[in-house]
Amino acid sequence: MDYEVTFQPEGKKIKVRPNTHVLDAARRAGVRIPTRCGGKMGCLMCRVHIGDEEKSHCIPPSEAERRKLGSLIDQGTRLSCQTVVTGNLVVGVPEDPLKAAVRKKLEAARRGEADDFI
Repeated sequence: MDYEVTFQPEGKKIKVRPNTHVLDAARRAGVRIPTRCGGKMGCLMCRVHIGDEEKSHCIPPSEAERRKLGSLIDQGTRLSCQTVVTGNLVVGVPEDPLKAAVRKKLEAARRGEADDFI
Protein backbone atom coordinates (compact mmCIF):
# COMPACT_ATOMS: atom_id res chain seq x y z
CA MET A 1 0.00 0.00 0.00
CA ASP A 2 1.31 3.43 -0.94
CA TYR A 3 1.02 6.52 1.24
CA GLU A 4 0.48 10.13 0.23
CA VAL A 5 2.97 12.72 1.44
CA THR A 6 1.91 16.37 1.14
CA PHE A 7 4.52 19.11 1.35
CA GLN A 8 3.32 22.46 2.70
CA PRO A 9 3.17 25.36 2.02
CA GLU A 10 3.46 24.35 -1.67
CA GLY A 11 0.76 21.71 -1.45
CA LYS A 12 2.74 19.27 -3.59
CA LYS A 13 1.70 15.65 -3.15
CA ILE A 14 3.41 12.39 -3.98
CA LYS A 15 2.60 8.72 -3.44
CA VAL A 16 5.42 6.76 -1.79
CA ARG A 17 5.98 3.22 -0.61
CA PRO A 18 6.06 2.50 3.13
CA ASN A 19 9.40 3.17 4.82
CA THR A 20 10.42 5.92 2.36
CA HIS A 21 12.44 8.75 3.91
CA VAL A 22 10.79 12.17 3.71
CA LEU A 23 13.91 13.61 2.03
CA ASP A 24 13.64 11.03 -0.76
CA ALA A 25 9.92 11.74 -1.17
CA ALA A 26 10.63 15.48 -1.38
CA ARG A 27 13.25 14.98 -4.08
CA ARG A 28 10.88 12.87 -6.15
CA ALA A 29 8.11 15.46 -5.70
CA GLY A 30 10.40 18.30 -6.78
CA VAL A 31 10.34 19.94 -3.34
CA ARG A 32 13.65 21.48 -2.37
CA ILE A 33 14.90 20.58 1.09
CA PRO A 34 18.50 21.72 1.54
CA THR A 35 21.17 19.28 2.69
CA ARG A 36 24.94 19.16 2.59
CA CYS A 37 25.59 15.76 4.11
CA GLY A 38 23.59 13.73 1.61
CA GLY A 39 21.12 12.49 4.20
CA LYS A 40 23.58 11.26 6.83
CA MET A 41 22.28 13.45 9.71
CA GLY A 42 25.48 15.50 9.67
CA CYS A 43 24.45 18.99 8.59
CA LEU A 44 21.01 19.41 10.25
CA MET A 45 19.88 21.48 7.26
CA CYS A 46 16.99 19.21 6.21
CA ARG A 47 14.71 20.13 9.09
CA VAL A 48 10.96 19.85 8.51
CA HIS A 49 7.88 20.14 10.71
CA ILE A 50 5.61 17.22 11.51
CA GLY A 51 2.40 18.21 13.29
CA ASP A 52 1.19 16.44 16.43
CA GLU A 53 -1.62 14.72 14.55
CA GLU A 54 0.90 13.38 12.00
CA LYS A 55 3.52 11.98 14.38
CA SER A 56 1.96 8.52 14.31
CA HIS A 57 2.40 8.42 10.51
CA CYS A 58 6.18 8.20 10.71
CA ILE A 59 8.72 6.24 12.69
CA PRO A 60 9.57 7.97 16.00
CA PRO A 61 12.90 9.80 16.13
CA SER A 62 15.96 7.77 17.01
CA GLU A 63 18.03 8.62 20.06
CA ALA A 64 20.70 10.10 17.75
CA GLU A 65 18.14 12.40 16.10
CA ARG A 66 16.83 13.41 19.53
CA ARG A 67 20.35 14.36 20.64
CA LYS A 68 20.95 16.36 17.44
CA LEU A 69 17.68 18.32 17.60
CA GLY A 70 17.23 18.59 21.37
CA SER A 71 14.07 20.43 22.40
CA LEU A 72 13.13 21.13 18.76
CA ILE A 73 11.80 17.55 18.62
CA ASP A 74 9.07 18.54 21.10
CA GLN A 75 8.02 21.35 18.73
CA GLY A 76 7.53 18.93 15.82
CA THR A 77 10.91 19.47 14.14
CA ARG A 78 12.37 16.41 12.45
CA LEU A 79 15.23 15.73 10.06
CA SER A 80 13.77 14.74 6.70
CA CYS A 81 16.71 12.40 6.08
CA GLN A 82 15.76 10.42 9.21
CA THR A 83 11.95 10.63 9.09
CA VAL A 84 10.46 7.44 7.66
CA VAL A 85 6.90 7.43 6.28
CA THR A 86 4.49 4.84 7.73
CA GLY A 87 1.19 6.51 6.79
CA ASN A 88 -0.29 9.50 4.94
CA LEU A 89 1.77 12.46 6.06
CA VAL A 90 1.71 16.27 5.87
CA VAL A 91 5.19 17.77 6.06
CA GLY A 92 5.87 21.45 6.70
CA VAL A 93 8.92 22.65 4.80
CA PRO A 94 10.45 25.89 6.12
CA GLU A 95 10.46 28.69 3.58
CA ASP A 96 13.83 29.75 2.20
CA PRO A 97 14.79 33.00 4.02
CA LEU A 98 15.45 34.90 0.78
CA LYS A 99 12.13 33.80 -0.72
CA ALA A 100 10.38 34.78 2.51
CA ALA A 101 11.90 38.27 2.42
CA VAL A 102 10.92 38.78 -1.23
CA ARG A 103 7.39 37.48 -0.58
CA LYS A 104 6.95 39.89 2.35
CA LYS A 105 8.13 42.82 0.23
CA LEU A 106 5.76 41.91 -2.59
CA GLU A 107 2.84 41.53 -0.19
CA ALA A 108 3.60 44.94 1.32
CA ALA A 109 3.74 46.47 -2.17
CA ARG A 110 0.37 44.94 -3.05
CA ARG A 111 -1.15 46.44 0.08
CA GLY A 112 0.25 49.83 -0.92
CA GLU A 113 2.57 50.13 2.05
CA ALA A 114 5.62 52.30 1.69
CA ASP A 115 8.70 50.22 1.06
CA ASP A 116 12.30 51.34 0.78
CA PHE A 117 13.25 48.23 -1.16
CA ILE A 118 11.06 48.67 -4.25
